[in-house]
Amino acid sequence: MYKMMCVIVFGVLAVANMMQDATAQTVHVVGDTMSWIVPSNSAAAYTNWAAGKTFSVGDILVFNFMTGRHDVLQVEKTSFDGCNSQNAIGSAIMTGPANMTLNSTGEHYYICTFGMHCINGQKLAITVSNSTATPGANPPVVRQPEACAPTPSAAGPSNSVPGGRAPPPTPSSSTTVLASFVISLTAIALASLL
Repeated sequence: MYKMMCVIVFGVLAVANMMQDATAQTVHVVGDTMSWIVPSNSAAAYTNWAAGKTFSVGDILVFNFMTGRHDVLQVEKTSFDGCNSQNAIGSAIMTGPANMTLNSTGEHYYICTFGMHCINGQKLAITVSNSTATPGANPPVVRQPEACAPTPSAAGPSNSVPGGRAPPPTPSSSTTVLASFVISLTAIALASLL
């Protein structure tokens, strides 16, 4: 009886451990089928795109653009408003498509630094909140248009930045879940030996 009770307790702990480590993330393809371009229909195209969407820490922004025609740079609000790169946060990603993991809460601003692209509406402002995922939530929700978006990477930006330095990868939630699963199985095996 004692042995069976230990197996049950360790089993419950293993399941709880796996549920704790699972996090949800959403992949947002910026502009959907429009991609990351100078919008032809409205200077507010990306504002309209972002309206009504919820952005959380851990979500991924996918900027689909052609290398050599566009780039993406995260900037502070003053640079966003003035369409300049004076207050850049990091370096511009020049190779498309670019995947960017949202790693902090607050206002995030992105522009294209090519010519008059930003002034003509190729800029994005979003508000990122804490993750609202509950433990044990479903795997990542991918919102992307057909035949347009690349496979997202949870490891952050998929492109190296000028100067040859790539930002450090963020831990993968699937690796964490797998490690938790292995630890849980080990705990169950040990409990069955008692």
